[in-house]
Amino acid sequence: MTAASFTAGLRSALRQRFRTLALLPRLLHSFWQTSPALSAAIIVLRLLRAAQPPLVLFIGKLIVDEIILQTASPAPGPTLADWVESGRLSAVAGWLLLEFLLVATANALARIGAFVERVLTERHDNALGVALIQQVASLDLRDIEASSAQDRLQRARTQRFMGNQLLTSLLSQAQDFVSLILFVIGLLSYAPLLIVLLLLALLPTLAGEAHFNAKGYGLNVSVTPERRQMDYIQIVGSVAESAKEMKLFGLGAYLAGRFAELADKVHRGNRDLAARRTLWGSLFGAIASLAYYAAYAVIAWRALKGELGIGDLTFLAGSLLRLNGLFERLILGLTQITSQTQYLDDFFSFMDLRSTMVAPSNPRPFPVPMRQGIVFDKVGFRYPGKGAWALRDLSFSIPVGETLALVGENGAGKTTIVKLLTRLYEPDEGRILVDGIDIRDIDIAELQHQVGAIFQDFVRYHMTAAENIGIGRVGCLSDRPRVIEAAQKSLAHPLIETLPEGYEQMLGRVFARGLDLSGGEWQKIAIARAYFRDAAILILDEPTAALDARAEAEIFERFRNLSEAKTALLISHRFATVRMADRILVLENGAILESGSHEELIALHGRYAELFALQAAGFQ
Repeated sequence: MTAASFTAGLRSALRQRFRTLALLPRLLHSFWQTSPALSAAIIVLRLLRAAQPPLVLFIGKLIVDEIILQTASPAPGPTLADWVESGRLSAVAGWLLLEFLLVATANALARIGAFVERVLTERHDNALGVALIQQVASLDLRDIEASSAQDRLQRARTQRFMGNQLLTSLLSQAQDFVSLILFVIGLLSYAPLLIVLLLLALLPTLAGEAHFNAKGYGLNVSVTPERRQMDYIQIVGSVAESAKEMKLFGLGAYLAGRFAELADKVHRGNRDLAARRTLWGSLFGAIASLAYYAAYAVIAWRALKGELGIGDLTFLAGSLLRLNGLFERLILGLTQITSQTQYLDDFFSFMDLRSTMVAPSNPRPFPVPMRQGIVFDKVGFRYPGKGAWALRDLSFSIPVGETLALVGENGAGKTTIVKLLTRLYEPDEGRILVDGIDIRDIDIAELQHQVGAIFQDFVRYHMTAAENIGIGRVGCLSDRPRVIEAAQKSLAHPLIETLPEGYEQMLGRVFARGLDLSGGEWQKIAIARAYFRDAAILILDEPTAALDARAEAEIFERFRNLSEAKTALLISHRFATVRMADRILVLENGAILESGSHEELIALHGRYAELFALQAAGFQ
């Protein structure tokens, strides 16, 4: 490390430190909001503990002074009884009793303080966990799906625990600072210049710690992608869902090797930084130790000259030792706190992200009931970071009560249409209308409240069967008759009745009593969730992919009957399902290639007829 690079690194590190230190009031405020009573109790307990070390050391000086005073006079007798009877032990005994009470009280205060801090930090951690879930739910899908956003989310998820560590560090720093002030007050009358010497000698340690903490944070940020990959590999290699392929394909050794390779890369960076930190830290520590022993030598010389008594020497030597340790702990603690605030910045910067979708200043209500339907008017959309248009100049309508099917090869834009209609994404061009109202003029929550969607990659919630269905509209989660009705519509009710605990059966294998389902069974549960929502717009994206042909035909027939008063959008690769829709759009490269009913498209002898013939040939 050259002097120029060290100086430049120090300046950069200090600028970053002071910027992130501004987050401390926000953190402390969040703790205070969690529990003002517990926060106040912690402050009082820490102040009482801070006063204990200087008082104990000063009482020790008084005990030594009293012993020397008593030994300077003839003994009242050879036995302890003679000393007690003379009353000359009263002062020593009193000081010893007071010191004992201080030490015992400090021990009790430390245990009580640890308990109170543990309760507060646990409650605070739970509150941040809730806030993090709410924050993710409030962001745009494009923000959540981006790789850079996933890196930030990973760091935020990890660093939310940093607040608890930081609180402990701050409290320890504050306690040490109060103790230091009390020691300094006691030493000012003896050797004020020695205090300055100790402080100056620790400045190199401060500079070194600031530099290496900045390097450590930068290293942590740079390896976030590798750590995410390591987490992913661990999950894939350890969950039941991937166990079959793990064994069948013999992936254990391969994944273990990938993990070891990534871990080694992260380890090498940490090891090299730790080695440099150790080398420079040892040098700076030697400078601090030299200053301490220089101060010790000055005090010893003054005692030899008779300027200080034995009690004074005891107090000063102990105070210098404690003061040196306090100075070092405060300086190192300060650099650690400023380093930790950088990690805290990861959490708060993620929590400060806001949706880029502009909420309407005067939102219009969603039209209930819908009378006209949905219109896509020259809609265009590009995924972030991609130059090609996923959709361009797309126009079509879905009248109320119509079931529209979307057909096309992968990447044609089918699921993108669904995401735009539900405002998971925002169009780059054009507009989407519901009964003539631009959906951007409708409150997002109200719009999505009127959409019931089941995607091909639907979530398998490790909850009870009733909860899996009821979360389709969480406000009605406890409405069991409605849950059962939705299950009956999706053909999930007969399945649930066969489960050992019925609707209270825990699904999935993550938790105790959990029972896993087949793909088709899970799909029936997910379709019931869409029915339970009872929304004006129903979207089914590959809704029957895991079902057999008979179950698929029955479910879709029910779907047609149940959605007569609704507007429905259907995406499927199965033409036996698609042909039952009122109208079909054939998409290619984000544009409409063909439009019409099944019979009309077959008569057209175009792409739909070609795809239908190819699929039909597979069953001959």
